[in-house]
Amino acid sequence: MSRAALLVLADGRFPAGGHAHSGGAEAAVKAGRITSAASLEDFCRGRLHTAGLVAGALAAAAVLGVDAGELDAAADARTPSPALRAAARRLGRQLLRAARASWPSPELDALARRFPKGAHQPVVLGLAARAAGLGPDDAAYCAAYESVSGPATATVRLLSLDPFDATGVLARLAPEVDRVADTGVEAARRVLDEGVDALPAASGPLLEVGAQWHAAWPVRLFAS
Repeated sequence: MSRAALLVLADGRFPAGGHAHSGGAEAAVKAGRITSAASLEDFCRGRLHTAGLVAGALAAAAVLGVDAGELDAAADARTPSPALRAAARRLGRQLLRAARASWPSPELDALARRFPKGAHQPVVLGLAARAAGLGPDDAAYCAAYESVSGPATATVRLLSLDPFDATGVLARLAPEVDRVADTGVEAARRVLDEGVDALPAASGPLLEVGAQWHAAWPVRLFAS
């Protein structure tokens, strides 16, 4: 195992398309729910314990060898918003391209054939981590961190928030990222015996509603 591969996979410069998505932050800024570092922290905390937890568990389960089709269907069931489902598949398709170039793998090639329009991003993330020689905890950490780093980075652009303040939010959330990643891995291990129903199904209704609202905007800075 090369932990350095985790740094590559989690790096914001990895060409996986995440820079074009705000994780719901653009809609939240427009609605007045994010106005400062304090409200950004509240938003990120909520996203971490809902979307981040689900993504971490899905990614960890993929590393453990759970069938990608079952995981993709489980991700669909846990994503009520059609706009978010479409965004997750676009991100999954882009991530798969980057992963196949970085860590060539028959398993990634098979995933591309099975999901030509893209699988859900956390499922692809897990298989990319597996191809890179990483473990389920690494994939869960990557997914949990992405759930908060994306909105934090986007808010710097959306609100001209001081980057030091945005980074401070991520630092304060670090202990919770640890706990969410651990919980996601525990759930993923239960999937091996209990099936995908053991995956968490935490949700953030405002994220879902905001995504649908955002998708209808004629002009927007981010894709989601």
